[in-house]
Amino acid sequence: DVTDAVGLGALKPTAVPTAPIDGQKPGTSGLRKKTKEFTSENYLENFVQAVFDAVISGGTDVSEGTLVVGGDGRYYNDKAIQIIIKMGV
Repeated sequence: DVTDAVGLGALKPTAVPTAPIDGQKPGTSGLRKKTKEFTSENYLENFVQAVFDAVISGGTDVSEGTLVVGGDGRYYNDKAIQIIIKMGV
């Protein structure tokens, strides 16, 4: 819990209304979409939330543990990792 860490202040959840996106599904090697589509509004967030929901519904206790996030270093990787970490908090 980093809520009391110096400089961060209180962590507050934010609900963002969204809707399913046509054709959004993982491929055999992960999420395979063109950068323009992948970076569109709420595309990554919808996918990540679906993964989080699936992990929880599978019985995994996500209240403790470590979230490991990685990528291949291509364009948008740094931004996507930050979005995923923020959603995981």
